[in-house]
Amino acid sequence: MAYHDFTEMPVWQLATEIVKDVYKLTEKLPKREDYALCGQLRSAAVSISGNIAEGFGRGHKKDKINFYYYSRGSACEVRSHLLAGKAANYFEDQEIEIIIAKCLKISEELNRIIKGLNS
Repeated sequence: MAYHDFTEMPVWQLATEIVKDVYKLTEKLPKREDYALCGQLRSAAVSISGNIAEGFGRGHKKDKINFYYYSRGSACEVRSHLLAGKAANYFEDQEIEIIIAKCLKISEELNRIIKGLNS
């Protein structure tokens, strides 16, 4: 399916859900985490959708693929930060499970997009 704008892409829409989820989750973090875990987690979450949008806007297939890879990497980074927050006793399993599942779904979707571009 050809999209006219990145906002039409289901993978981008799911990425924006992650941003909302992460911002809501990190509101409860202690102030001392503002520039550490909170900032890293929020930045990685925003990077998922940002790189999808940037990839969409690129004219060359290789550039598109690179940005989709960056986005996939950011989804892994979000998962890692969530698990670090759990290890530090900031988050419970049930709080992060849905976000982790969304990150995995994004990675799967991006893999499909990348495979399609490589065909």
